[in-house]
Amino acid sequence: MSLHSIDIAIVVAYLVASVLVGYWVSHRASRDIRAYFLGGNIMPWYILGVSNASGMFDISGTMLLVYWMFVYGLKSVWIPWLWPTFNQVLLMVYLSSWLRRSNVMTGAEWIQTRFGKGRGAQLSHIIVVIYAFFSIIGFFTYGFKGIGKFAATFLPWHLSANQYALLLIAITTIYVIKGGMFSVVITEVMQFCILSVASFAVGIIAMMKVAPGTLHHFIPAGWENIFFGWHLGLDWSNLVPSANAKIAQDGYGLFGFFVMMLLFKGILVSAAGPAPNYDMQRVLSCKNPREASMMSGWVNVVLTFPRYFLITGLTVLALVFFSDTIRGMGTNMDFERILPEALARFVPTGLLGILIAGLLAAFMSNFAATVNAAPPYFVNDIYKQYMNRHAGPKTYVRLSYLSSFVVVLLGVVLGWYVTSVNGIVIWIVTSLWGGYAASNVLKWYWWRFNGYGYFWGMVVGMFSSTLVPVAIARISPLQVFARTHSVNLDVSLGFGVVFLFSLIGCLLGTLLSQPQDEETLKDFYRRVRPWGFWGPILRKVQQEDPSFQRNKDFWRDVFNIVIGMVWQVALVALPMYIVTWRMKHAALAAVIIAVTSLILKYTWYDHLKELEHINQYNGEPAGSAKELSSAAG
Repeated sequence: MSLHSIDIAIVVAYLVASVLVGYWVSHRASRDIRAYFLGGNIMPWYILGVSNASGMFDISGTMLLVYWMFVYGLKSVWIPWLWPTFNQVLLMVYLSSWLRRSNVMTGAEWIQTRFGKGRGAQLSHIIVVIYAFFSIIGFFTYGFKGIGKFAATFLPWHLSANQYALLLIAITTIYVIKGGMFSVVITEVMQFCILSVASFAVGIIAMMKVAPGTLHHFIPAGWENIFFGWHLGLDWSNLVPSANAKIAQDGYGLFGFFVMMLLFKGILVSAAGPAPNYDMQRVLSCKNPREASMMSGWVNVVLTFPRYFLITGLTVLALVFFSDTIRGMGTNMDFERILPEALARFVPTGLLGILIAGLLAAFMSNFAATVNAAPPYFVNDIYKQYMNRHAGPKTYVRLSYLSSFVVVLLGVVLGWYVTSVNGIVIWIVTSLWGGYAASNVLKWYWWRFNGYGYFWGMVVGMFSSTLVPVAIARISPLQVFARTHSVNLDVSLGFGVVFLFSLIGCLLGTLLSQPQDEETLKDFYRRVRPWGFWGPILRKVQQEDPSFQRNKDFWRDVFNIVIGMVWQVALVALPMYIVTWRMKHAALAAVIIAVTSLILKYTWYDHLKELEHINQYNGEPAGSAKELSSAAG
C-alpha cells in the first residue's frame, strides 16, 4: 500500500524527534557506567515502569497477539503465559525487592553476591554472561523479524522486509548506543504516550464500525468465552478453514492440558527471577527495593489496558472486514500479517500516521531496551572483572558503545535468515528458558546450592536447549501423537525435558562439590532475606545477631501471587470485553479488578512500608542518598 503524504510526514517527524530527544539527553549517560547502565539509580519508579511497559509493547509481540486473538478468541488471554506474563506478578510481590536488595548492576554481578569469588563463582559468572548474550540476541532477532514485516506493508520505499528492519535499527541505534539508560527511558516514555493514544483510537474505531451483535456472524461458537474445557472447542470450518489448520499446526487443541502446562512452566520460570535482559535492568535501576516492587506492579497496569485495546480493536476489524480475503488465501495465509493489513484498510489518514509512528515506537522501545541491556555484561562483567579493573569512566562508556554495536550486528545477521516470529518465540520460551529455570530457581531458595551447581545446570540446560528440540522432531511416534491430539511438543515436552536435564546438572554439580563458604552465604542471607530452605544459615546468622528475624512472608506472598494473577487476567479481559461490546462481562471484570486491588492494597502495598526497615545492610539502606551521591559523583 502507499501512505498518504500526511502520514509519511508524521512518521518521519516522529523518527527525527526520537533521535534528537535521545541524543539530547545522552550527555547524562557519559559520566560513568552506573549512569550509563542504570541511570544513576535516581529515576522514579513510575517512570521506569512506563519505560519497562514500553519496552514490552513490542511490535512483533503485538502482531502475534492479534493473530492469537483472531484464531483463539478471548481464550487467547491465557496463551501469553508462554512468556509467562504473570512473571510480573511474582516480581511485584517479592522478587523485585529481593533482587534490588542485592545492590548490583547486572545479573552476572549478582552471582558474586550469592556464590562469592571462588572457582565455582567464576564459572557461574562466565556462564550467565554467555546466557545473557544468547537471550538478548534471541529477543533482538524476534524484534527484527516483526518490524520488517510491519514496515514492508506501510512505508513508501520499495525495500524488502529485512532492508526496512535494517534501516529502522540503524536510526534507533544512533541514540541507544550514545545515550544509554537515560536516552532509552526518556524516549520510551515519549513513545509509550504516542502508542497509548493510537491504541485507544483503534479500539474506539472498531467499536464505532462494528455494532453490537455483528461480530457473532464472523466467529465460531465459543470464541467469546474466556474459559475453556479440556479441548479448545473452536471450529472455523465454515468461516475461515485456514484457522483450523493453524490451530493444528500450533498444537493447542488440547487447550486445558496446554494451559496447565503453561501454569506449571510459568511458575518455575517466574520463580527463577527475571532473565538477564531489560526487565532486570529496570529493577536494578530503581532507587530502593520498595520502589522496585512498585515499578513491577505498575507495569501490569500501564501495559495491559492500552495494548489490549489495540489488539482487540485490530482483531475485531480483521474478523468483520477481512475474513473473506483471509479465506481466499487458503492455507497460504500468513496470520502474522493481520495487524498491518487491518491497519491499512480501516484506519483513516492522519491517525494512521500516528498509529504507525506509535507501533514503530513500540519496536524502537523494545529494541532500545534490549540493546541497552547487553553492554553491562561485556563491560562490567568481562572487561572490568577480568581485563582492566582500573580503567577510567570514559573508557568503560566507549566500550559500552562498542559492545552495543556488536550485539546489533549479530542480531541483524541472525534476523536476516529467520522466517517466523512465532518460531523464535517458541524457541525462547521453551528451550532457552527451560535451560535457565532450574539453576535460577535453586539459587534463591536452597542454601546448599553452590557455584558449581549453577554452572553445570546452566551448561547442561543451554546444550539441551539446542539439542532436545531436534531430537523430539526425529521421534516419529511422538510426532504422530502430537498431530493426532493437536499437542505442541516444543512447548509441552521440550521445556520439561530441558528443565529435567538442567536440574540433574544442578544437583550433581552441587552435591559432588564442597558447600559454599559460610561467610558468603551469611552475607547474602542478611542482605536479601529470602524465604526457602535456609535453616542452617539462619541459625548461624542468629548466633551472631540474636535480633535477626527470618522472612516469614512465604504464605503471604503465595496468597498475593494468586490474587495478583486473578487481578492481571481481569486487567487483560476488561479491554477485550469493552471493544467486543460485552458490557456486562466488562463490568464484572472491573469489579474483580477493584476487589483484587483493594486486597493487594492491604496485603501487599501496605506491607512494603513495613518492610522498609529490612531493606538495610550494614546500617545503610540500598538506594540511599549516600549511595546515590557516590554513584552520581
